[in-house]
Amino acid sequence: MDKLYRWLQLRQADKQLKPWLKKTFPPRPSCGWIQTIREALGMTAVSLAQRLHVRNSTVHKLEKSEADDSISLASLRKLAAALDCELHYVLVPKTPLETRLKDRAKAVARKHMLPVAHTMSLEDQAVGSKAQQAQLELIAKELLDGNWRELW
Repeated sequence: MDKLYRWLQLRQADKQLKPWLKKTFPPRPSCGWIQTIREALGMTAVSLAQRLHVRNSTVHKLEKSEADDSISLASLRKLAAALDCELHYVLVPKTPLETRLKDRAKAVARKHMLPVAHTMSLEDQAVGSKAQQAQLELIAKELLDGNWRELW
């Protein structure tokens, strides 16, 4: 993949995710959102089952599967529609993707440098911290200019 295209793709993903990075999301209720919203609306499981064209027991199974993280996205999407809700599915990075990638390149560079730095210090040929930092930056840049798969 072309290097410029990779950076463009990364920055576009970061731009799309930026609004989500600043949001704080409420924790999911222990019984799950389906049951919470259904009960808040005063809707019975029987009514929701009718809207979904399934049995009452299926609604209870779906609510339980959401609460224990085993529900499928397709089921969740159907339930959301039946409750007149929207389902937003997004993976929200803890830090911007570009920052994550650069930090990873530095970590890999540090890992590459460690054995050499150790050997040099044993031979009383240790390099100053400024020189080490410059070398770290150079290796990290080379890693970022290369195949990103090697970073993982």
